[in-house]
Parts: sequence; structure tokens; C-alpha cells
Amino acid sequence: MGKLFGTDGIRGEANRYPMDAGIAFSVGQAIAYLLKKPNHKTRIIIGKDTRISGYMLESALESGITSMGGYPYLVGVLPTPGIAFITQSMRADAGIVVSASHNPYQDNGIKIFSGNGFKLSDEEEEEIEKLILSKKLPEMVPPAKEMGQAFRIEDVHGRYIVFLKNTFPRNLTMEGMKIIIDTANGATYRIAPDTFFELGANVEVIHNTPNGLNINDHCGSQHTQDLRKRVVEARADIGIAFDGDGDRLIAVDENGQEISGDQVLIICARKLKEKEKLKNDLLVSTVMSNLGLKVACKKYGIKHHASKVGDRYVLEDMVRLGSIIGGEEAGHMIFLEHHTTGDGIITAIQLIAAMVETGKPLSELSKMMEIYPQKLINVEVKNKPEISSLSKVTEVIKQVEFELGDNGRVLVRYSGTQNMCRVMVEGPTQELTEKYCQQIAEIIKKTIG
Repeated sequence: MGKLFGTDGIRGEANRYPMDAGIAFSVGQAIAYLLKKPNHKTRIIIGKDTRISGYMLESALESGITSMGGYPYLVGVLPTPGIAFITQSMRADAGIVVSASHNPYQDNGIKIFSGNGFKLSDEEEEEIEKLILSKKLPEMVPPAKEMGQAFRIEDVHGRYIVFLKNTFPRNLTMEGMKIIIDTANGATYRIAPDTFFELGANVEVIHNTPNGLNINDHCGSQHTQDLRKRVVEARADIGIAFDGDGDRLIAVDENGQEISGDQVLIICARKLKEKEKLKNDLLVSTVMSNLGLKVACKKYGIKHHASKVGDRYVLEDMVRLGSIIGGEEAGHMIFLEHHTTGDGIITAIQLIAAMVETGKPLSELSKMMEIYPQKLINVEVKNKPEISSLSKVTEVIKQVEFELGDNGRVLVRYSGTQNMCRVMVEGPTQELTEKYCQQIAEIIKKTIG
């Protein structure tokens, strides 16, 4: 048995190790065991996205928790950040999300939040993993009379919507705004339309009929073609696309142009700075952010810190450095004054608030940052040896870096959730950027593809 946890919980193909009912049962047992306290009912929230495999994994987690004397509370389909909120709001001991985020329907995953609504640290995940892999859990179960009971909570949608609406300034209104929402046939399919409707917007929704198999299928934050087309046809003010579990957002302006996460970050950070609300004048993003973000931060007097890739590392650095806004260019943004984790709906609300306050269309706001030509190639790999140990690969990377000088950069890293090596190059022109990226990707393909 190999390592279970990746950069964002446990993930893999559903009904196959490690994303099978057996491991989910053991995860439930391990969490309930580790959170056990004398004279205390260990309460754990379980929520999921719309994948067909969610039923199996939810039931297995519920069985594992109850077998170890814990009390699972099932909330059904709810965005990942909604589960973090309910965990905190109910003062539960932990929250478990059954979702593989933006991956296709055949994959699934398990993410865990602690009672304060933050994702678990690497150390806490290691503890759970150690316990599962030790195979000692069956010996730790309590007698029958000390087993737990499961409950289903019905009112979470309304509670989460109230929480979301409270992040939109009271003195502003979305009345008169036309918004197109793409819910990726995922966890936001009911919550997002209801939230924006209640905030007064004129709402139209696409890709909001989940059937267990169509989550993220040519829709949502990864595939905005339908949304871009619809925004232009309907003459909408903005299009907003979520991923399968609703923790990330990609926006589309009124001309049908996609707005990157980096652009959303600079729009919102500058707004906060103007109101003297940008704590420590600091914005945190990852090493994957476009060079243009760094340049824009300098221009507007905002300090910038680049963290490791992964929203949990962004969050760790935000907390450590005292920043209230951070995120990833892929649309994962954290507004720490509002929530403990990335929330696509909150991000959309903050972006729309900036549009309403400035009275400017999104196409104009997005010009705050010039995007440097960037090319990203995902190379499928059979294994993941240290990049530094691949002499041919490091040689070509060094050569490209030398040729780019100060006018670009190279980033080569493995995906934490898939068997892929990501090659990202930024440069002065699209042509050069693509040429260099292709060069590096070809060598990686030949070496470990």
C-alpha cells in the first residue's frame, strides 16, 4: 500500500484503490478515533459533490465513523467551502468532503477540514494515513453499545446562502445586472443561482442538471466555451464559472473574454487597498502566477509573495504573513476576512462588488494587469522522479532560462493529483514562449512519458 494523501486530500479513480469503499471506511474510522475525547460525542460533517460514486463513499465514511463511536452528520450535495462553513458553524469536530474538484466524473476524492474550517496540515494527514496503513483499526473499535448514530441535516442550503450574501456590502445592489452562471453540473448547481438571485441580479444558469456522470464535462471553470458564447448572446455583464466542488471561479467579461484568477486577485486587492482594508498591503499568490501580476502589484504599491502551488500552501503563507487575500491563477481564491478556504461564490461576489462600486465593466477592470504570454503543457508521465535527477531535462531548462534572461521564466513541476508533469513558460512573445515550452515538454515526454 502506497501513500494515500496528495496535495489535496486523497484522490483517484472511484471504485479502485485508494478511492474505494474500504479506504473510505478506514478514513472514517481513523478520523473518529483520533478525535475521540472522554464524555464527548465526536461529530463529523459529511458532504459531497454530484458524482455517482459519492453515494458509495459517503456511506462508507458514515459506516466507518459510526463503527468507531462517532456521529456523522450528512449534508448531501454542498460546495466544498459550504462544508467548511457548516463544520465551523455547527462546532463539529471535523468536516469531510467527497469530491475530486475539477477532475472528470470517474475520479473522486476525500478532503478533510478540522473543526475550525481549515484544511488539515500535512502532519495531521500523515497521522490518519499511518493509522489506516497500520491495519490496527479493527482492533480499536468500541463495543456495540458505544457505537455512533448518523443524522441527516436538512437546512444547510439556507444557512450557507445567508453566510454568502453577508459578504456582499450592504450598501451595494446587484439590481439591473445580468449574470450568466455555469455550475459545471456540480455542487453549486442550486446554491449559486439562489444566492445571486437573492442579491437582486438577473440570473441565467447553464450546465445545472447533474446526473452523476456529467460533472465538469465540457463545462465549468475548465471549459468556458459555452459560457463565453452565452454571455455575448445574452449581452450579460459577467459570466461566472465554477468547478465541480465550487471552490474555484473563472470569470468571463461582457465581451466573452476569460479573466484569469490573477486578474481577479489584482482587481480585488486594489479595491481593498483603496479602502485602506488591505492588511499589510500584501497579496499572496503561487509561483504559477503570471509575471504580469508581480508587475501590477509593484505599480499599485501592493507587496507580493509567491507561495508553493496548492491552495493550502497559499493559506499557510497568508496566515503566517498576515494577508487577507490570496489565490491561484486557476481561480482558487481565498478572502480570509470572509472564509477559511477558497470559495468560488464568495470570489464572484467580491469581483461583482468591485464592478458595482467602480461602475466599470469587467473588461476595463481586467486591464489593471498586463498578461505576459504564457504557455502551459501537461505531459502525461509514467512515474515522477526528481526533476533535478533528469540531466537531459535540467539541461534544456537551463538553456531556455539563459535565452529568456529577465524577459520570462520557466516552471516545471508534477501535478499533485494526476500523473502529469506541468511545463510552464512565460516569455516576451507568444511564438518564443510556445517554442521553448514545446522544447522542454518533448524532452520530458522522451525521458519519462
